[in-house]
Amino acid sequence: MPVSRAPEDPEVREFETTVERVDDRAVVLGETYFYAESGGQPADRGTIDGVELTDVQKADGEVVHHLAADHDLAAGDAVACAVDDAVRTYCMRAHTASHVLYGAARRLFDDLGYAGFDIGTEKVRVDLTTRDPIDDAELVELERLANRAVWDSLPVTWETMPAAEARELDDIAFNDRTEEGAMSEAAADAVRVVTVEGWDTAACGGTHVRNTSDIGEITVLDRSNPGEDATRVEFAVGPVAVDEAAEVHAAAREASRTLDASVAELPAAAERLREERDDLAAEVRELRTELLDARLRELPTVEREGSTWAAGTVSNAGPNDVREPLSALVGDEDGPAVAAVAGEDGSTFLAVATADPDAADAGEIVEDVTDAFGGGGGGGPTFAQGGGLDAAPEAVAAFLRGETDRE
Repeated sequence: MPVSRAPEDPEVREFETTVERVDDRAVVLGETYFYAESGGQPADRGTIDGVELTDVQKADGEVVHHLAADHDLAAGDAVACAVDDAVRTYCMRAHTASHVLYGAARRLFDDLGYAGFDIGTEKVRVDLTTRDPIDDAELVELERLANRAVWDSLPVTWETMPAAEARELDDIAFNDRTEEGAMSEAAADAVRVVTVEGWDTAACGGTHVRNTSDIGEITVLDRSNPGEDATRVEFAVGPVAVDEAAEVHAAAREASRTLDASVAELPAAAERLREERDDLAAEVRELRTELLDARLRELPTVEREGSTWAAGTVSNAGPNDVREPLSALVGDEDGPAVAAVAGEDGSTFLAVATADPDAADAGEIVEDVTDAFGGGGGGGPTFAQGGGLDAAPEAVAAFLRGETDRE
């Protein structure tokens, strides 16, 4: 039965073989060096007798090649095949980089587990399970250790062995669900083991470079939580990794100039800015509270029902902002019995505070206003709010002072 020889001989880019079977644009070859999609690695691209190859899949024990166009191939034909060098080389580097990254994770985390892997056109992801979430410092260290392994030019080898024997290897990464591609096509009880010398050992059926130095730069891009207590680490290799590193460097240099600090001093400079921002925000809140309190104390007053009512409008404040100062205003010895303001917070609102609910009930006042202007409200006898009023704040304030009636 024809099998893919790509994992064992990943450097092969051109080969000749015969067509074994044709089903429309699906072609089975007598021998193939095209990699069939599996284990998180995408299928190879290339050509068969000059016809573009769009996909390679395993089906019923066969490697099926899907062509992009109609053709005149027939069983028994001799064909010349070419593997797309750019796609294959990228996948070899990216797949080996995932092993290197996992080896780096071994050195950082206890109870490390492997939950998945995928090679995309721009980035690669590895899903790790760790006892605790991976923080920023650990993400940086993961990248540093991975690139040290690249720099150390570690040999990468692979061999097929009995599955039982493979499982006995020290620290082997073996995931039955995600590494089905590692199982040998020749024997169901055999498994392919990839070893990065002194760094990582894993059951894997993908294509790999023969030395970590062939990977090039590894740049960690981001992390996320895909569920199942896993951390998804996304990284790039090749030109994308180089470009990402350059963009980060450029951003750091620009921030360095803006903050008048060296790149190494950026965290401390950013922390100082955060503290200054928080201090200024607190000061602004305090000043706004003082200003609002002063404005409320200047509200127009009228005598209604034998007591003093202060009623007017506010701007740049919502109903929750005025609750405390209104309550403080009616609580003063010389304060009004009722303090009420109308303002806009999406729609016209009303807030009412009272000193003596037996003399004036805040909830009843709000109910009178909503009866006149629509909307709704609620609250207690000493403080109540209304919203969605069908009137301008000035009209509501005039109504509260008894200057107008709702027509």
